Amino acid sequence: MNNQLHPHQKQELADLAVAAMRERGLEPEFPKPALEQLKTIDGPSAEDGAGIVDLTGLLWCSIDNDDSRDLDQITVSEVMDNGHVKIMVAIADVDTLVAKDTPIDRHAQINTTSVYTSARIFPMLPEKLSTDFTSLNPHEERVATVTEMVFAPDGEIVRSHITRARVHNKAKLAYDAVAAWLEGNGPLPEAADRVPGMDQQLRTQDSVAQQLRARRRELGSLEFQTFQPRAEFEDDKVVAIRQQVQNRARQLIEEFMVATNGVTARYLAGKKRAAIRRVVKSPERWARIAEVAAERGWQLPPEPNSAALEQFLAAERKRDPLRFPDLSLIIVKLMGRGEYVVERPGGPAIGHFGLAVRDYSHSTAPNRRYPDLITSRLIKAALADVASPYSHTELEFLANHCTKQEDAANKVERQLRKSEAAMLLESRIGDVFDGVVTGSANGNHWVRIFNPPAEGKLLVARGRKVNVGDKLRAKLLSTHVERGFIDFEMLG
Repeated sequence: MNNQLHPHQKQELADLAVAAMRERGLEPEFPKPALEQLKTIDGPSAEDGAGIVDLTGLLWCSIDNDDSRDLDQITVSEVMDNGHVKIMVAIADVDTLVAKDTPIDRHAQINTTSVYTSARIFPMLPEKLSTDFTSLNPHEERVATVTEMVFAPDGEIVRSHITRARVHNKAKLAYDAVAAWLEGNGPLPEAADRVPGMDQQLRTQDSVAQQLRARRRELGSLEFQTFQPRAEFEDDKVVAIRQQVQNRARQLIEEFMVATNGVTARYLAGKKRAAIRRVVKSPERWARIAEVAAERGWQLPPEPNSAALEQFLAAERKRDPLRFPDLSLIIVKLMGRGEYVVERPGGPAIGHFGLAVRDYSHSTAPNRRYPDLITSRLIKAALADVASPYSHTELEFLANHCTKQEDAANKVERQLRKSEAAMLLESRIGDVFDGVVTGSANGNHWVRIFNPPAEGKLLVARGRKVNVGDKLRAKLLSTHVERGFIDFEMLG
């Protein structure tokens, strides 16, 4: 229902988010035992000694969103004499303060992920930990698990090593500012400028990341462009919805995380340890993907082939950039969701079809994702040469549970994005927008408008024919913030 006299407020979106969490089987609040445990934690881990090396002197930095406070990873590079480059990725050691089966861990195991909505964030771990004691915050020493990778000039990984270490983040940086500098559109961020040598650090890391990216593309890694809008508030009102832009700094971190997750998976397999893998299996609906390509004059092979699919996507991105996000969404849905599975020693490796990698775990965000915390514990047990903290049966249960809860969290975030868009548009009933048809099924049609980026249902006059991809003008008829409904009427 639209209400222009009494526009919705930010708190109402937060209340909707709480209700959506409960509806999907997620817990929006920390239970009393977890809060009691939290009172007993009064600082970051002071763990030291054998097996933990001192890497605090290196020029570590973090690159994340402008507003991120839960810093899971920091990176550093070193150019070697033979032209190879060593990249080190330090991952926060959350397990040092959150032991398995403690109350905080049990709550994290229920939700399995942080849930991000614009009006309220539901962190997997209490913020006293995730944004402070277990976060790799600038100018603080922390315990971490460090993955060291040496890359040849063509991006091939020559060798790798995992160790526990103490680290020190020298500069907290943000994606957009770093990307602007790398692309020659802005100054070196101030936090980097204060650290002698950090500019060369970033150049080297960017160079290696772009080489890794090119190599994965050659192997058939799929590059999508889906919409990830974020609502912006002034006081209690949504005033804008901004589109998150893919850029060089995001690619830098993405490539290093993919590489780290690969090393982690291979390390545990080499130690004959069962582990949770993140997989996107070969698409079951490949025939329909091939039909979508054929509708655009492109022939894909009869059997799933990620390299051929990436060639098609790259050509379409170049040919029709306006509609490419919608094509991306169609292909993503047809590929099927990612899921967590257990890989046992000696068992088959399923691989990640979309990333063009065979070995892939989730290990790089233990403050935000429970599978990463599990993996951290598995790695520490393997490094110490002690028994795994999880039985195969436990891992099977947790893999299925994490897949289910991640799906639930994604649905909460999508539902709230719809409500945010409805809230922004509720004062603009009757306005006309440019858009593109994004869906059509059972006589119903959907449209995405460009400014602000938002989707809604499209009312089409009887007898009119519309196709996915058609550009049009649409008049806003109504909004319903609570249900996330936006209705448009096609003009012309």
